[in-house]
Amino acid sequence: MNKSLVLRGRLWVLRQDGRLFSDIDTDMIFHNAHLAVVEMEKMGQYAFGNLEGYQKFAEMAEPGDLVLAGDNFGSGSSRQHAVDCFKALGVQAVVARSFGAIYKRNAINSGFPVIELPGLPDGLFTHHAIAELDLEKGVLSSGTVSFTGLPMSGVASEIYSAGGLFQYAEHLEGV
Repeated sequence: MNKSLVLRGRLWVLRQDGRLFSDIDTDMIFHNAHLAVVEMEKMGQYAFGNLEGYQKFAEMAEPGDLVLAGDNFGSGSSRQHAVDCFKALGVQAVVARSFGAIYKRNAINSGFPVIELPGLPDGLFTHHAIAELDLEKGVLSSGTVSFTGLPMSGVASEIYSAGGLFQYAEHLEGV
């Protein structure tokens, strides 16, 4: 599939009280009231529907957007919908200081990029600015501002390029 390792799009900087929004759990990303929705194309309309200040995200998001958050993004219960709702909207990636372990694994397995920027200062990036995310180098940049975090691992990059874990596994020798 060979997807681009450099993504460019409008940056949603999620803030709470002037700081990067941290501890956004899977229930805030995709509320459990909508778990009966199984068609991915319908999941997008519920993205951040339970996140204070961002309930209209799904209406305003555009294909190609990038999301930036604080620490512990996607914590809480394992919920594939919390990854798939972004894919349904055409969001290219989520960037955060850190991720909940299960969320990160679900995203990688789905071929959805998540990049960690530990130590990212609050206020460095501007909401809705055009940004570039280099998955291979772990660099987020916008205008004259950039911050380097953790690059996508080799295996995660291969899974992303293949379109997901199942597609990646189909191409492994001897499987």
